[in-house]
Amino acid sequence: MTENTKRVVLITGASSGIGQACAQHLHQKGYQVYGTSRKAPARPSKKSQQKNTMDFPMLRMDIDSDRSVREGIEYILKKEGRIDVVVNNAGWGFAGSIEDTRPDEARALFETNLWGVVRICREILPGMRNQRSGYIVNISSVAGLIAVPFQGIYSAAKFALEGLTEALSMEVRPFGVHVVLVEPGDCTTQFTANRCRTADSQQNQAYTERCNTAVEVMEHDETCGMSPYKVARLLERIIRNPRPRLRYKVGAVSQRLAAALKKILPGRLFERIIMLYYKIA
Repeated sequence: MTENTKRVVLITGASSGIGQACAQHLHQKGYQVYGTSRKAPARPSKKSQQKNTMDFPMLRMDIDSDRSVREGIEYILKKEGRIDVVVNNAGWGFAGSIEDTRPDEARALFETNLWGVVRICREILPGMRNQRSGYIVNISSVAGLIAVPFQGIYSAAKFALEGLTEALSMEVRPFGVHVVLVEPGDCTTQFTANRCRTADSQQNQAYTERCNTAVEVMEHDETCGMSPYKVARLLERIIRNPRPRLRYKVGAVSQRLAAALKKILPGRLFERIIMLYYKIA
């Protein structure tokens, strides 16, 4: 048995996009990978594995549910005895102005994109602390560093994830647990096709034209973005590193440069640059 096959990896949101690419890549490298999605079978079986074209086991897990998260992780621990790596990837987004976002819409997004991460961490950390090792890799976004107009609630959730991860890293470091942020730029995934609009954005004409223009720029960048397998290869390097950094940016040079420029340019100047980029100035 190789070193990799001894390491058990849990990846949320593994039915498509970055999560699927990460799961497939690590599975091919010999890791014992478990992916999750809301639509997967409740428990993997030989029959479900035959239907699963992704090779690795898929578990049904709704990260909005305490019970679903607990039962899924208990299943893996009972079967494997440990979890060595957790990749918090599951998430979704919508477009619309802040004014056109209802509180229930914002809460639903935060429930998955932020509180889902908290649920996973609460369930896996006791085991990682006991084994004095582990990697928690939270998939953030460049949108967690640079606010994206008309995708403000998604950015807010990613900004929150950044702060949560910084604090968590300091809390669990004495137990040998590494906590890492991966901040991808635009990827060619189903995120583009699955993006919806807030309900009120269909009625309020005040923002319609500028919102549509900004979303067109987003969709162009996503369609022309990097392969999610670039993130997967980075993930493998991170979990093979005994001393990983807190943050890893991956994506177009322009997006990584923008994140650096935000730290040195005056706030209003940087805001103007972003508005020009999204053609809403």
